[in-house]
Amino acid sequence: MNTQHTTPRFPFGFGLSYTTFNFSNLALSQPSLKAGDPLTVTLTVQNTGSVEGATVAQLYVGEQSPKVARPAYELKAFQKVTLKPGESKTVSLTLDSRSFAYWSNEKKNWQVDSGRFTIFAGDSSEHLPLKQEVNIH
Repeated sequence: MNTQHTTPRFPFGFGLSYTTFNFSNLALSQPSLKAGDPLTVTLTVQNTGSVEGATVAQLYVGEQSPKVARPAYELKAFQKVTLKPGESKTVSLTLDSRSFAYWSNEKKNWQVDSGRFTIFAGDSSEHLPLKQEVNIH
């Protein structure tokens, strides 16, 4: 979902493939962290089709109750994964402090507010089957 509440014809990250993929086992290195600390996110990608193929595992971050106007979620990390039929791979991505930040015109610097954030994972901005929450203090 975007700030205009419109459905794009081709979502960000959308692509054609001759195979299908499944995303599972989303895990965060910690459920709560201090602003500025990194967060490691892991997930499993499996090729559920009958031919080798590639997909891009994508992580999006959304602040649940932002103090300033922000998109519902923003792409913050991604990794291309190539898998043979039936093969699974665990993907590990790191979200740094900028992954949770916004530019403050008032402070003329990047700002991370404390609060609850949702980490979404999938292969396009419109296909995010996994999510976990993290608290930043």
